[in-house]
Amino acid sequence: MARFQLRLVSAFALCSALSFAAAGPGAHGPNGEHLDQASAPVANGLARLPDGSVNVPKLAQRRMGLRTQLVPETEASATVQLPARIVADPNASGQLQSAHGGRIEAGPKGLPVAGQTVRQGELLAWVRHHAEPYAVAGQQAQRLELAAARELAEQRVRRLVSLEGTVARKDIEAARIEAQSLAAREQRVSASLDAREPLRAPVTGVIARTDLKIGQIVESREVLLEVVDPSRLMVEASTPDVALGAKLVDASLLGVEGVSLKLLGSAMALRDGVLPLTFRINAKTGATPLALGQSVTLVAALKDKRKGIVLPATALVRSPSNETVVWIKVGFERYVPQPVQVQTLDANTVLVTQGLAADNRVLVQGAALVAQIR
Repeated sequence: MARFQLRLVSAFALCSALSFAAAGPGAHGPNGEHLDQASAPVANGLARLPDGSVNVPKLAQRRMGLRTQLVPETEASATVQLPARIVADPNASGQLQSAHGGRIEAGPKGLPVAGQTVRQGELLAWVRHHAEPYAVAGQQAQRLELAAARELAEQRVRRLVSLEGTVARKDIEAARIEAQSLAAREQRVSASLDAREPLRAPVTGVIARTDLKIGQIVESREVLLEVVDPSRLMVEASTPDVALGAKLVDASLLGVEGVSLKLLGSAMALRDGVLPLTFRINAKTGATPLALGQSVTLVAALKDKRKGIVLPATALVRSPSNETVVWIKVGFERYVPQPVQVQTLDANTVLVTQGLAADNRVLVQGAALVAQIR
């Protein structure tokens, strides 16, 4: 009889230990409900169970690199997402335009290409001006007239010099000055017939865009080339809230790592019903994976605080019904999907405002792999 009672106590203790192991940390939801029900189906291998949970054996967990963590409740800044685009710093960028138009000719190193590094003042191309036939004919006729007048003036100077002593010195000097003036005017008119306008790099940087081709005819004030310093880019965001600039404490770009933003200021006039906000990009590793005109999403942190649970963005996945969920570990080998409401904090972290309790153990690494188990 004593032996039977001993076996009964041992079996009871074993069952208690197994039930405690199955519950695991984070077995309660945000409202105290039990996430690990006693009637949950049991699986021995890697499989999705009928209730939506997933069974992942220990060996598979190690192979998949799954990592979990307890998630305490904390406070974080409230955030807002703003549409934005990448723009150039006006003090570190420039455009090349032709003042009068003409035909494009290559520079000493050929025509520049997009992505090429240039230095300020470097000669990139020439624009040879062209005029209407009647204007060209008028200039040529004027040059011939000046050439004839110069020849006569030079002959008069030579004749007066030969009569030096009988002719006043001032008459000789006046004739010489007149001949020099006619020669200078002839030279200027001749140069205007073959004038070329140099196109030089306005700043040191990289050519962001170029439309130059040899022989191309361009008009005056047409933008031919754009140079930008890639280390001095800016972000221009827009918001309908005119008081948002005073509430910002930090900002980042969603999905872009290695950059930080500094608010330069907010405009004092609306543009198309929204207020522009300008941020300077500070790259932590030199070059940034951004391009002029690129549309980005800016995450702005406000001074207001919100309670919630901070998680890495990799912990979030989409359910078959397109809900945002996280995976909670409720047993040694069992994970349960839990719908949550989140707010983006920056490019790498989010704030869960509803759906989790402070004692939940959340899968923070490998959640996408668990979500693919069928």
